[in-house]
Amino acid sequence: MPVIMHADMDAFYASVELVRHPDLVGRPMWVGGSGRGVVLSASYEARACGVRSGMSSTRARRLCPAAVVIPPDFDAYAAASRGIFAILRTVTAQVEEASIDEAFLDITGSLRRLGGDPVAIGQRLRAQVADEQRVSCSVGIAPNKFLAKLASKQAKPDGLVQVRPEDVITFLHPLPVEAMWGVGESTAAALHRLGLMSVSDLAHTPRSTLHRAFGATQGNLLHDLAWGRDTRRVSAAPAERSIGSQETFARDTDDPALIAVELLRMSARTAERMRWAGVLGRTVGVSVRFADFTTISRSFTMPALTDVTDEIHAAAMTAYAKFNLQRARVRRIGVRVEGLVDIDRAYQQLPLDAPDRGMREVERAADMAVQRFGPRAVRRASLTGGGHSVAKSVDEIDGWADV
Repeated sequence: MPVIMHADMDAFYASVELVRHPDLVGRPMWVGGSGRGVVLSASYEARACGVRSGMSSTRARRLCPAAVVIPPDFDAYAAASRGIFAILRTVTAQVEEASIDEAFLDITGSLRRLGGDPVAIGQRLRAQVADEQRVSCSVGIAPNKFLAKLASKQAKPDGLVQVRPEDVITFLHPLPVEAMWGVGESTAAALHRLGLMSVSDLAHTPRSTLHRAFGATQGNLLHDLAWGRDTRRVSAAPAERSIGSQETFARDTDDPALIAVELLRMSARTAERMRWAGVLGRTVGVSVRFADFTTISRSFTMPALTDVTDEIHAAAMTAYAKFNLQRARVRRIGVRVEGLVDIDRAYQQLPLDAPDRGMREVERAADMAVQRFGPRAVRRASLTGGGHSVAKSVDEIDGWADV
């Protein structure tokens, strides 16, 4: 029988900020925009006031006017995430990165090496994350991914829940249908119209009834999950990857100089993460969201793979020029590099007149300085004027654990 673990950090962005701002411990706070934008992560004190991730900052402020708002620092979260995933991989090589702050682990093959007790393994992992990264971690242990994720949710905050094979039905059936994977508001409403409120109600509904209401595929999935059946395996293999960053302006702008600076800022942030990931890319995409929330994107493919800020920025400016905007007011802008290749597997044919040292070496040296002395140790002169936005959306690092 497989033994699957789901490790999920508690209020991750907020937890990282509380490490950096210990004076805020015990006070309501959230990470995100203070004037416009959204809540990215909220402390449990803010959650007690009704603040939730994804909520508009305006609504969050009405619910919790005393809360302290911290602008996001994705470099700090990425650094903490790298440390957490390094700890997870000491348990097993079978780690599936679900997001920047959660992962599935298949510990079946590691049980004997680690003492044979899944609960002891989970508690040791939680203690190590708390000791090294100073954030709390909730862990669920179960025979499959679906149940492990439900268990970690039940364990929050800062706990561990194990669902043994013989306890699956007892654990699962009393839960509301909303607790199930893939059941959002619309599906839950449809289930309620059928009189199905609990997982037990769903489990004892004939498949034919579910087929008529949801179609054969979704009906079968709902029925199987209601009985705790999930055949998905933990997959440690990376999918097609892309790394990007996007930012929301404090005020909508049509200033081309300001937009160019923000494209440089996003290019620099993206290039730095690519270097940390050890990847190169060739296709650069730019997405623009306008004041009316319309979003469009364009891309440009470079002649060679790169992780250099200037080259990514030049490609981003070329892609941006394809919009041919006429003083349109921009709300949000983003840069993404796609089709990533591991640097140790990438072949690069350099020009004969290429110097022995170039911008890649300069930026790697800057990366080391930043790692040692902090994010303000080395910065481009054109970006030292401070950020132009107060609300950043989540940086996008797809298929690479969002780190």
